Amino acid sequence: MSYERGMTEPKPRSSANSLPPSMGRVAFHSVASGLTPLIPVPFLDDYALKQVRENMVRALLKEHGLPAPDPAVSVLAGSHVTASLGGHLMGFLKGLVLLPVRKLFRKAFFVLWVKDCVDMASLSLHHGYLLNHAMDRGDLDARALEGREVPLKIHDAITAACAELDSRPINQILRRLFASSRLLMAEATRAFFKNPKENPGPRTPGQDEGAEVKSLSDRLLAALWEERGYFTALEAHYDKHLKAGPAPSGS
Repeated sequence: MSYERGMTEPKPRSSANSLPPSMGRVAFHSVASGLTPLIPVPFLDDYALKQVRENMVRALLKEHGLPAPDPAVSVLAGSHVTASLGGHLMGFLKGLVLLPVRKLFRKAFFVLWVKDCVDMASLSLHHGYLLNHAMDRGDLDARALEGREVPLKIHDAITAACAELDSRPINQILRRLFASSRLLMAEATRAFFKNPKENPGPRTPGQDEGAEVKSLSDRLLAALWEERGYFTALEAHYDKHLKAGPAPSGS
């Protein structure tokens, strides 16, 4: 395929079963993504997630010595695939409807909150890992980043690969991680037990939250080391879809 031949040469891996050095950066941004559901302001949590994912893309591009033009970053981060205004509105209204009963079902709401954190973190983790893999393969170069065609092709291949693989092994790791998070527990306590009149408005971030994210990232990275076979399979799915190209429409 002429597209593949036009890209830069793939970078060698130290071992076929090792995690790439950039995985620490991906893990950090994944944890940060997973904490965005804790933001209590509608729409602001989605904006924060978008910023975290785009920052991850920029960091990976910089690490590979590549430019980071905004249009390409937006595509590679999935920012071009956004929920409709109606979808955001329905989510907001759903939150308002459930607000009066959340104290009656504290355990259930905590479980759902953890699930939101896991879903956001898992999405960023998978996409960040495969984006790094794509750059290691040489699927992106400075010229390709000037347009949208190649970033779109890579994003579509990443999305298709993630859809094919059962992510439960990774999600279970993330679920245990976030369920043990002091930050999430503190937010749950604030949301479910505090009187809103005594604690109005958004909280002020604590000084130790950066350390909490770093601690969770380190624990995540250690756990992912045991799932190297999973990521090898994920790479194979990406490679297959990138080679095949987008599925024909109307099939």
